Amino acid sequence: MSTSTRPESQTTPAPTTGAGDAKAARPLKALTVAMFKGFVRDRMTLFWAIAFPLMFLVLFGGIFTSQGEADPAEVIVVGEVSVIDDAPAEAREGIDQAIDITRSDDLDEALEKVRDGDAAAAVTEEGGTVTVHYSAADAVGGAQIQGIMQAIVQQANTAVYQQSTGEPPTFTFDASQVEDDSLEQIQYVTPSLLGWAVAMSATFGAAANLVMWRKSGLLRRLRLAPVRTSSVVLARVGVSLVIAVVQAVIFVGLGVGAFGLTLSGWWPLMVPLLLAGTLAFLSIGMLAGAVSKTEEGAIGLANFIVLPMAFLSGSFFPLDGAPAWLRIVSNCLPLKHLNDGMLDVMVREQGPGAIVVPIAILLGFAAVFAAVSARLFRWEA
Repeated sequence: MSTSTRPESQTTPAPTTGAGDAKAARPLKALTVAMFKGFVRDRMTLFWAIAFPLMFLVLFGGIFTSQGEADPAEVIVVGEVSVIDDAPAEAREGIDQAIDITRSDDLDEALEKVRDGDAAAAVTEEGGTVTVHYSAADAVGGAQIQGIMQAIVQQANTAVYQQSTGEPPTFTFDASQVEDDSLEQIQYVTPSLLGWAVAMSATFGAAANLVMWRKSGLLRRLRLAPVRTSSVVLARVGVSLVIAVVQAVIFVGLGVGAFGLTLSGWWPLMVPLLLAGTLAFLSIGMLAGAVSKTEEGAIGLANFIVLPMAFLSGSFFPLDGAPAWLRIVSNCLPLKHLNDGMLDVMVREQGPGAIVVPIAILLGFAAVFAAVSARLFRWEA
């Protein structure tokens, strides 16, 4: 009789703590590497996380850190102003570094230049009173010139007082707004914000709709339908123009009804300016939609174009204290000319001549970008 032997039980040793941790860490490491590669390969994510913030760092860095290198503000000295003319050599050197002095004998002409934004301020002296004539359209520049002139007057008084025997200060300081004192800051904020709103609406609407229609196949069906391409384009243009007019009505109506907005007699000239601006930004949006493959990409590209342009065009704050190179860049942007033109006719009471150049520039932008957009246009994704 054979006896069966029972196999000995085999036990697997428990893994050590270090080996278990290493095994659990491998999936974590693989996921981390995969997610990092996905982040690096996603161009839109890279753009919003790195390129877009860096762009604003360069923009604001150029505006604020280089202000010491900016050109001095232009100040028109009307007639004799002894606090400047008779200033000691040391003081005169500091004055020349702070302001760029232009001489004039015509006060009305000088005030008109300040009103039109061609000069930061005009300075007069009469009976010992030094008056700075500034424009409410440039609150920052006006305040800067007032501060400089107050320091000059104070320095002159100190010098006179030291040379005299207890005589009271010789000069006094005064400030006068070249526009009607009833005009509020809302007068100057409304045109710029309205221009920015029109630019946003036209650019984003054209870019997003073009990509969405292409991805959904609507463009292909429109191409095969018995409808002319020109009809499709004109329909899109017509909708954008109507939206711009509606935006203007809302902005102006709210400003007048709720915030005391007062318009000049030439304010209806803002309508052709808005229409020309809409065409310019509509063509920019069409270009963004033509080169983008997704709606997110089109919106990102539109944001990349319009948002920095708003800062560089003075939609949020004036750029008079910015470096010269930034002001040159600003003058090359369509939104800058749209803002300036609307400010001229809505606030500064300038007539039809003020909108001729801005409209020509805006239509030029529209023609160039429309031609490039047509060249890059695709009916299908």
